Amino acid sequence: MAATFAKYGKPIAVQAVRRQIGKGGDRLLPVFFTKQELQAFGEALEKERGEVFKRDYLPRVRGFPQTRELFERIKRECHHIVLALSVQQDELATYKSLARIEDLIDGETSAEDVEKSKPHPDIFATALRKLGNPPANAVFVVGDTPYDAQAAGKINLRTLGVLCGGGRRGITPSGLRGDLPGSG
Repeated sequence: MAATFAKYGKPIAVQAVRRQIGKGGDRLLPVFFTKQELQAFGEALEKERGEVFKRDYLPRVRGFPQTRELFERIKRECHHIVLALSVQQDELATYKSLARIEDLIDGETSAEDVEKSKPHPDIFATALRKLGNPPANAVFVVGDTPYDAQAAGKINLRTLGVLCGGGRRGITPSGLRGDLPGSG
């Protein structure tokens, strides 16, 4: 992503970009680009950023070990699973395949289903609707960035944080223990 930003006149350190991972492009890009810049080339930048990710990085993504076994256990205990990811729909299919969970999902939401991405709660509100609007205390959000916890907290959903990637341990902006992006 940093290389794509540099092409559009913003040489930004990888760590600065990394701290924003977990947000959708609608929330991430304004951190680095002005409204005028985004009006002038934001659409092209977002398209190129997606193409670079799919071409250069997505083929290297691997699922966590035992994800399928975890999802099978959740299903055996009669719980529903809805994926709520701020990615494009075609990427979502790839992630489900990598994790080997395609047949274990009760529903899914992606960037195309919402107006605003995380840390806005749209993605989780949409997922709840797909589940028939269960009470918030019957739902757990499992996330891997503070933006998941922030978004879920805005609609009173409990969050379980997964520590992964290049973040650092600490208190997330929502006050939950978790992964803070920024050090690595």
